[in-house]
Amino acid sequence: MKKSTQVVQGVHFLDETAHAIATPIYLTTTFERDSDGTYPKGHMYSRNSNPNRDLFEKNMALLENGAGALAFSSGLAAVNAIFQCLKKGDHLLMPQVGYYASYKLAEEILGPWGLEVSQVDMTDLHAVEKAIQPNTKLIWLETPANPMLEIHDIETISKLAHSKGIKVAVDNTIATPYYQNPLDLGADFVMHASTKYIGGHSDVLSGAVVYKKEDEWSARMQRVQILMGATPNPMDCYLLCRGLKTLAVRMKQHSSNALELAKYLETHPLVEKVYYPGLASHPQYDLAKKQMPNGQSGMVSVCFKLSESETHQLASKFTIFKQATSLGGVESLVEHRKSIEGPQSTTPGNLLRFSIGLEDLEDLKQEFWGLRI
Repeated sequence: MKKSTQVVQGVHFLDETAHAIATPIYLTTTFERDSDGTYPKGHMYSRNSNPNRDLFEKNMALLENGAGALAFSSGLAAVNAIFQCLKKGDHLLMPQVGYYASYKLAEEILGPWGLEVSQVDMTDLHAVEKAIQPNTKLIWLETPANPMLEIHDIETISKLAHSKGIKVAVDNTIATPYYQNPLDLGADFVMHASTKYIGGHSDVLSGAVVYKKEDEWSARMQRVQILMGATPNPMDCYLLCRGLKTLAVRMKQHSSNALELAKYLETHPLVEKVYYPGLASHPQYDLAKKQMPNGQSGMVSVCFKLSESETHQLASKFTIFKQATSLGGVESLVEHRKSIEGPQSTTPGNLLRFSIGLEDLEDLKQEFWGLRI
């Protein structure tokens, strides 16, 4: 099946009671045993498994061409499950540009437990090879990377990593499985903040990890999922499965709007630089087209010819673009990332990150007509 069919048809749940097309929501914490003490449907307790969570996990594994998937109560809980496979004294190599909280989790929470963490420019393959240490066990990629939308070469870095016995994980949140499948390019794990495009409506907090094969890492993550207890509830999983059904049509509109708006903003007199992987001006344009040949998602970052304080002010001047954290919902959002990320942020102070929604393109363009402080 093509992706647009997979997201709709996917893995179905057979409702033996009513043959309902929509999956019932199993709002139960526990499940009844048979007289011999076994669990006839395989479910014991909803922290361990639930029919709605199972369905979401199976569909994520299908869409990412993985052996299995694990759902979590947030994107960071999913990141943590991968990081928890590392041991004291192991080295984790992360990108200089990427979601700041992933790095903070490794540095502030796991660092004191003995995890060694360093960052490198993942667009510089020579620098990546040089940054690998004898104790490097995991290379973390994020492509496109938040918020500068850098593109990391998954295939080349995976080959390099595997030649040294190192695992590779990719944050695929922005591209989604509709536009990019990192496991097919050589990665071992894919992470999604499914809060974003997977849910798609800004109403569910969740994360997911898809693994390429069953091994000691996937087994460890399964234990982390159950024992740390950061699992999504049945209602969240129902909403995520519903979100997947419209992923293809939403991503086409997100991507189309983003590309056309990015082209328009390159000509805007107040704009200094536009970052969008679908633009020929993007530093990794050719790589973006190779890894995401059918579209480059719905995120656009813009540097303005303004000071940091003026740019921060500008974020509140829009009508359709609501100033809010997050991305991937049907509505358009804008955020001044540097003020969110804090003093250690490497994001330019004159940058605004735009999550391009599903509104009419001309209405989105009009937001920038006559724009001034």
